[in-house]
Amino acid sequence: MAESTLEPVFDAKKVTVIYVLGGPGAGKGTQCSKLVDAFGFCHLSAGDLLREEQNRDGSEYGELIRNYIREGTIVPSHVTMKLLENAMTEEMKKKTGDGWVDGQGRFLIDGFPRKLDQATGFDETVCLASLVIFFNTSEDVMLQRLLERAKTSGREDDNVETIRKRFRTYNEQTMPVIDHYRTLKKVAEIDSTASVEEVYRAACATVSNLFS
Repeated sequence: MAESTLEPVFDAKKVTVIYVLGGPGAGKGTQCSKLVDAFGFCHLSAGDLLREEQNRDGSEYGELIRNYIREGTIVPSHVTMKLLENAMTEEMKKKTGDGWVDGQGRFLIDGFPRKLDQATGFDETVCLASLVIFFNTSEDVMLQRLLERAKTSGREDDNVETIRKRFRTYNEQTMPVIDHYRTLKKVAEIDSTASVEEVYRAACATVSNLFS
């Protein structure tokens, strides 16, 4: 991984990175897909990138990623950061339109950073984040949503035992990330217990405020 004395790969004056955080089942993916349509973001899900990489033929990280996901724990930072950087580079080459000219870009990064060293490492070496949208709801609500999703998702981590492990990991390792960005005044907290449309209206207002 690049040393912190180096400039980040992307210039935060041109490239907007919004981290989308919240516990498993907080509604991050649903809201990201709606915000993409409204603001022309590229949505990158750290979890999806890791799942794709673990299934990619010849991946040097495949088995390692599989083991971490099965245990509900966090994949080593350098792996996730490299996958995100590569995906951002590819999108910068091909996307056009509002927010994507003259080296500009707009990224919603969902489910990352999940621990503090990921946050500081990404900010220093890949791109400084502009904002964290924190979708917050109770574990009961999240568990109910994940068990409903499990009926059709086919995801091996959508089972009660792994979900409980993911909640524990989230509370121990991801909440300090949110606290870190709170001290930087970069967190917009949204109650995601409400309906999808109500949550979306709040998220839209937050993003509009950032771009105004």
